[in-house]
Amino acid sequence: MMRTKVSTVILSDVHIGSEHAKVKELTSFLKNVDCDKLILNGDILDGWKLQRNPFGRWKREYTELVKVIMKMMENHGTQVIYVRGNHDSFLDRILPLTLSSVSFVNDYIHCSHGKRYYVTHGDIFDNICTRMVWLAKLGDYGYTLLLWMNKIVNHYRQKNGKPYYSFSQSIKHKVKSAVSYISDFEKELATIAASRHFDGIICGHIHQPADRWYGNIRYLNSGDWVESLSALIEHTDGCWEIWRYEECLLNNDSAGQWVVAS
Repeated sequence: MMRTKVSTVILSDVHIGSEHAKVKELTSFLKNVDCDKLILNGDILDGWKLQRNPFGRWKREYTELVKVIMKMMENHGTQVIYVRGNHDSFLDRILPLTLSSVSFVNDYIHCSHGKRYYVTHGDIFDNICTRMVWLAKLGDYGYTLLLWMNKIVNHYRQKNGKPYYSFSQSIKHKVKSAVSYISDFEKELATIAASRHFDGIICGHIHQPADRWYGNIRYLNSGDWVESLSALIEHTDGCWEIWRYEECLLNNDSAGQWVVAS
């Protein structure tokens, strides 16, 4: 089966260890793409969940995902960059660390086609995560509750032939404080990138895929693999695109190849 060739794939917020993580879907995506560089931009592992019962929570599908990434490195020479997030901050004890083709870092500078992008998970600019960890974890419990509500609501919607509806995403877009937070988050990151003379900033953390401009600074967010099931794709010509699992599943061609081009 043909694999789609791209330059860079960036994904974040897989939250391995959470029962809401869409690991099988991510594995399916990575099996069909060939990239020179794979940037895992934080919260790939959910240490907050795994630390409670690491062996009981580790599933066979997680191992399959790791194997696919290892095959990408072995068979296609993919360079893997793992940027730590707030849910996998346990990596702080070993950072920075390079093992063969895998680098574990706090942040990363991605250079491509004459452009410099600052890659960071995004939590270091979030005062709640850096100064009030207990409040951030309380928010995590609230988000998990919303995901449970999603599951219940969509069970009945599916039985009645209705499409998936994200209760949690709806709340994010309707609650004024949440909308304001996301807007402030993006603007603050763009300001920091400009002050450091970068052309753009690439992050995750807020589970909202985005590609927009703040002045001369390009703001890119890879989204998550809990609800949006999205990634950032950099094509070989340097053009960026938000890749969405659901859209490309519908566009999957007769040869079984993922369609990632716009």
